[in-house]
Amino acid sequence: MDTPSDRFAGQQRRSFWLKHLHQWHWISSAICLVAMIAFSVTGITLNHAAQIEARPKVTTKEGQLPGPLLALLPTAPSPAKAPLPDAVAQWLSGQLPASVDVQVGEWTDDEVYVALPRPGGDAWVSIDRTDGAYSFEKTDRGWVSYFNDLHKGRSTGEAWKWFIDIFAVACLVFCVTGLFLLQLHARNRPVTWPMVALGVAIPVVLAIVFIH
Repeated sequence: MDTPSDRFAGQQRRSFWLKHLHQWHWISSAICLVAMIAFSVTGITLNHAAQIEARPKVTTKEGQLPGPLLALLPTAPSPAKAPLPDAVAQWLSGQLPASVDVQVGEWTDDEVYVALPRPGGDAWVSIDRTDGAYSFEKTDRGWVSYFNDLHKGRSTGEAWKWFIDIFAVACLVFCVTGLFLLQLHARNRPVTWPMVALGVAIPVVLAIVFIH
């Protein structure tokens, strides 16, 4: 039989966990809020990508490397993959609507080709190693494609990858603390565990029955 002191100790433990779980729950929800909305919306746009019409905009440009910069290109034979010389990369970044200073080029005897992947589109620049003539092409598939690529982490760089990892951890904290809060409140909310079971059963049934 529980004594008053046992009941008091139990209430103290419950209050302690409620306080800390609520604190971590609202902190993680605040961190996740905007990104969760964005990832939810882009989840819908990705799921209906075939129905969302995209009109790619293609930009092209041609030009010539100055003689001193052409002289900086290594003479053949050269490694199959290597970055452009810093001065060449910086000059091209100033001439083109894209940054080429961190990209690795694919070298052949005749040319160097640099792929410039980006969220929401693609780009590339090719340089003729004999006379320094370059060709540039950039494809922009619009804002929907841009945010879809952010959702997938496509060509977004290290900073965005770190953000996705931190965001994922915050979501886990939000979900786990929410689960424990459900457990603490379940006594007064009989529908709690049937709803949790339904949330588990629906995707499992869909995966087993409709995905082949």
